This record gives sequence, C-alpha cells and structure tokens, in this order.
Amino acid sequence: MNLTVAIKRALLSVSDKTGIVELAQELQKVGCEIISTGGTRRKLEEAGIPTTEISTVTGNPEAFGGRMKTISFNIESALLFDREKDAEEAKALKIEPIDLVVCNLYPFEQVLKQGADFETLVENIDIGGPTMVRAAAKNFKHVTVVTQPSDYAQLIAELNNAEGTTSYEFRKQLMAKAFNHTADYDALIATTMDKENGLHSLRLGFDGGQELRYGENSHQKAFFYHEKNQSNSLANMNVLHGKALSFNNILDINAALEAISDSTLSACSVVKHNNPCGLCEGPDDNQRKLLELAWAGDPISAFGSIIAFNRPLKLETVEFFELNNTDKSKRKFIEVVIAPKIDADALAYLQFHKNLRVIEFDPASLNKSIDLRYLNGTLLCQDADNQLHSKIENKTEYALDITASQPLIEFGLRSMRSIKSNSITIVREQDGFLQLLGMGAGQPNRLIATQLAIEKSRENLRNEYTGDEVDFEAYVQTELGNAMLISDAFFPFADNVELAAAKGIRKISQPGGSIRDKHIIAACNKLGVAMVFTGLRHFKH
Repeated sequence: MNLTVAIKRALLSVSDKTGIVELAQELQKVGCEIISTGGTRRKLEEAGIPTTEISTVTGNPEAFGGRMKTISFNIESALLFDREKDAEEAKALKIEPIDLVVCNLYPFEQVLKQGADFETLVENIDIGGPTMVRAAAKNFKHVTVVTQPSDYAQLIAELNNAEGTTSYEFRKQLMAKAFNHTADYDALIATTMDKENGLHSLRLGFDGGQELRYGENSHQKAFFYHEKNQSNSLANMNVLHGKALSFNNILDINAALEAISDSTLSACSVVKHNNPCGLCEGPDDNQRKLLELAWAGDPISAFGSIIAFNRPLKLETVEFFELNNTDKSKRKFIEVVIAPKIDADALAYLQFHKNLRVIEFDPASLNKSIDLRYLNGTLLCQDADNQLHSKIENKTEYALDITASQPLIEFGLRSMRSIKSNSITIVREQDGFLQLLGMGAGQPNRLIATQLAIEKSRENLRNEYTGDEVDFEAYVQTELGNAMLISDAFFPFADNVELAAAKGIRKISQPGGSIRDKHIIAACNKLGVAMVFTGLRHFKH
C-alpha cells in the first residue's frame, strides 16, 4: 500500500468559502489540476485561479437549478476505484483519478437557525456533496477528503513538507472527520423533518472521549465526552493545576457550578456528593467572608469538597484554606477550586497543594436548557429547572413583608433546587450575606429531611456561638426565628410544621398544592408561623 499520495487532481466544491482561494493557490504551486463547481468555481476564477469545469468530467451539464452537478459515474468512480487493484479497469473505462476532495455541505444548519421556511430547508439539503465526501472517505487509502476550513492549514503543511503528497495518517484522520461531518448533517436533517411531521426525535453527537481512571467506583470504567458544537461545556474547563479529574469530581463540579450559575450576587458553593453542603451569596467586596460562611454550612462535610465561585478568585480568599500552615492539621483539604478567573497570586498559593485541581470556568456560561437522563435503552428529556417560583403569596395570619423577604426566599429556592429530594433547607440573612444554615437531603421521608436540616442548623449555630452557655438556647431561638425554612414540595401533613415550630422556626416557604393545604395553614396559624406559597415544586431526583 502506498502510504503517501500525490495530489495531482482536486475537486473543490464548498458552501463555506473561507480560505478556499488560499488553499487553491497552494494547490497550484504543487501543479495540481483543480476541478470546481458553481459558486466555488466563480470565486476561484475571480481570484485568477484557472479551474476545470465539472461538466467536462461528468460529461453532463449542471441541471435542475444546480440539483445535479457532481453525481455521475465518472466522478464517483474517480474517487472510489482502488488505485492498485482497479487500475487496469479504470484505464479501460477512461477514469482519471481525483486525489483530493474539498467539500463542505449546503448550509442547512445556518438556514434553519435563520428561521427559513420548509421549501428553503429542502433546497438546502445537499445530495451530491455527501456522496462525494463519503466516497472519498471510504477510499482514504488513496484519496484525501477535507470537510472543514480549519483543516486547510494542516493540508497545506502536508503538501509543502512532502512535495505535494499527503500521509496515510493524515488521510485516516480526515476520513473519520468526514464521516462524522455527514453523520451530523444527516442527523440534523432527520430530526428537523421529524419535527415537520409532528414527531419528537433527538440525535446527540459527542466526541473527544477521554478515558478516566475509573468511574464512581474503582471497578467501573469511565469516559468523559464533549458534546459537538458546544463551546461552553465542562469539557472546555481550563485546568490550571492539579491531578487529573475523576468521574466523581466532574459530577460534583457540575453540581457546584449549577448551584451558583444564576446568582446575581457574588456567590460561593461547597459541594459534597452532588449536594451543596455550604452556600452563600453576598456583596462583591468581601469574598473571603463569603467563603467562610459557605464553609460554615457544614465544616465537616467540606473536607474533600468541590468549591466554586462566580467572581474572580482573590489571594485573600484562598488563604482561608491555610495550605502552607506549618501545622498540617490546620490545612483544609479540598479536591477542586473553580472560578471564572483566578488571580496569579491566588493560583500560586493554591499550588502549595500539588494535587488540588484549580479550574477556570464561568458558572454563568453553563448551558441549562434541557436535562437528559439515559435509562436502560431509553432517554428522558425535560426542560431544565430554571424558574424559581410562579408567585410568592402569604397564606397565614402571620404575614411576611414579601418585598423585604423575597431575596432570602429566592436564595433559599436556589439552594434547595440544587439538593436531592426530598429536601429541606434553612437559610438566613446575616450582615448582608445570604447563607445556607442547614439542609436535609435525599430523604424518602420529608419529616426526616426537616429534622436533619434543623439539627445541622443547631450544630452550626453552636459552632459560631461565643456567649454564655445559659443563653445558647435563646440564641438558637432568635437565629432560627429569623431564618427561613424552604421545602422543595408541599407538606402532606402538619408534622413538619409542628417540628419546625417547636425548634424555633417562624417562617416557612413551600410550593403548596396539597389537598391538605388548609390543614397545614391552620397549623401555622395555631403555632404562630408565617407561611408563603411559591407555586412551583423543585424535586431533584
């Protein structure tokens, strides 16, 4: 097998004409004949580059408004015949080989995005282009096929470095790109035509598969793929420092970013096992305090956590981790730190921990339009949970000032929306900062979730309390009385309200919607608890 192939004859037919003149000029330099069609031919000849008109090869004119140009026995044979086994037959049939195809397809995707009508879409379905591309790709041992202008530079380098030839390895790489190109093209057409017929279909494309050390557990294999045409996917994270990311790291990174992705204030999330165990929002001028309050949400669970910020990360902030403390017991162990930008001195400090992954990624750039779950040969698809509430409405005799309470309620909804159901969060405002004080996550029994959230809140209040022991319970009652309990779904019974009230909670937010809502409201009125309905449930399974 000939590993290098001389490019003596090329067929150029492109809708995206970026760089095509420059490529043709380089082909001229190596003595290559250029065959071309329609608009591509006109552009090349306007640049002074002589071309062979396609009809002189096909033996037929372009016809039917350009629908027929390249499809012919002569063109496909020139691309497909095996240069070693079929040489004599090709000679007898007067088939002259074509060594290079440069083709990108009719701009179906572009006209679809522009809102074109159905007839325009149909006219932008390429037939001859995919046929040529696939023929050349199939015969990559002898033919080079290029479908992306981004590959022109490497093609030119090959031609210049190897006296007008291309290598087998290069052609093989381009072959795979070509088949992916036509597969993606056909997939988009297929799903668009399904939609035109009132059918729901979904075809996803992923590439760049990276093998991870293992999956959730050491006996499981795992890979990390990049969704095609997604510029802001997690695969685009800029890893500045640390060891390779694991499967669990990536899951937790996503959870940490999602928890603060739509925060308008400066925000910090601390995530462990896919749940925020710490979360805080506040003013931009005190990021260190923001981290301290987020960490205080569960200092024990924060060990080995993933921490994300939505503002550039400062040295003063990361010094909280005490990574270079001579007393190693005071160093805080974390797995990953993420921020949109990390100051140079902050990065240098984080590098004291050689394995700590330090990543630049902006939470606001996350694409949160749909949520997909692959389940044993099926796919569930839903809109992402991007709406916090449909209303904030007082339902009890003890009414809240909705305007004053709304920032805390919405922070609580954002925190609870990120936590596995059944979930209860308790949030508070402290000196301009909004803090997750305690949470109960992933419980089949909502009462247990409420109990866990209260216990964690009491534990955190104990950690921060500096007064006399005799006054501790009064402090707890005050802090919990000012806090807000947020439920991801309605309360089916009054036991949650009774437990919360007994422990000092005086403000509750829930979506409402239970057949027992009147009973729940009556219990709140009896116990002196204010309750608002938000109208939207936020299960997270």
